Amino acid sequence: MYDAGVEWLNYHHLLYFWTAARLGGVARAAAELRRSQPTVSAQIHALEAALESRLFQRSGRRLALTDVGQMVLRYAGEIFSLGRELRDAVRGRPTGRPVRLQVGIADAVPKLVARQLLAPALRPPDPVRIVCREDKPERLLAELALHELDVVLSDAPASPAVKVRAFSHLLGECGVSFFGAARLAGRRRGFPQSLDGAPLLMPTRSATLRASLDQWFDARGVRPLIVGEFDDSALMKVFGEQGMGVFPAPTVIESHVRRAYGVRVLGRTRAVRERYYAISVERTLKHPAVVAISEAARRRLFAP
Repeated sequence: MYDAGVEWLNYHHLLYFWTAARLGGVARAAAELRRSQPTVSAQIHALEAALESRLFQRSGRRLALTDVGQMVLRYAGEIFSLGRELRDAVRGRPTGRPVRLQVGIADAVPKLVARQLLAPALRPPDPVRIVCREDKPERLLAELALHELDVVLSDAPASPAVKVRAFSHLLGECGVSFFGAARLAGRRRGFPQSLDGAPLLMPTRSATLRASLDQWFDARGVRPLIVGEFDDSALMKVFGEQGMGVFPAPTVIESHVRRAYGVRVLGRTRAVRERYYAISVERTLKHPAVVAISEAARRRLFAP
């Protein structure tokens, strides 16, 4: 809604000034703009009045920019350049500027998974600048609804309880692997019975994975000793690295977990599934970087 209390810049006035400054005079600007010289002069004077500053000064027989005029000229160049890029972006043409991708990452998504998912968006030829926000899914969905985020990566589809019109696009799914330090991995055999009585690090009960793991253990009569619960999966892995207990992680990042934390795989199951979603306000993904993420996830990262 228009606010009468806001001072709006007249871009027609700015265009007349920018053309005159760029071409070196009012006469040349009038010729390019196909306007009379008095009209061009009047538009420039109107801009000076709005800015309460002189933009040109006499230097002999020609006009020269004042210090304020030099500053306004720089801003005008950027403004009109952004305008052209906006037009090209809407028409699907490359703009040369990095595409801005604002991503919300649900705090339950392991950081190694998030990195794997986002990696395709950073590959050439189109430059991309990623801005990542990590938070609870409901807060991220609220920002998505306000168009402050382009996409939310989550381990669960958008909850119907959150009153946001959003569409959940499945990126892929994988099983779960269990990891432990060498001393834990070496003394136990016969997975998953080897986990019975073993010290175990688990996600908290707010995580989607936790309920699935609890059901899986109950169905197999396995009773591990839960020694730690974590909201942050990265912190859980650090504790596991120190030998504090066995911990679960998505099989899709198994090799990365082994290398990063120096742990071994005790076993894996496909009965417990980790699923990842790209949540958007669009029924069909349109942002080019989000499309790249989705295609790479389905064809490579989570390929059967």
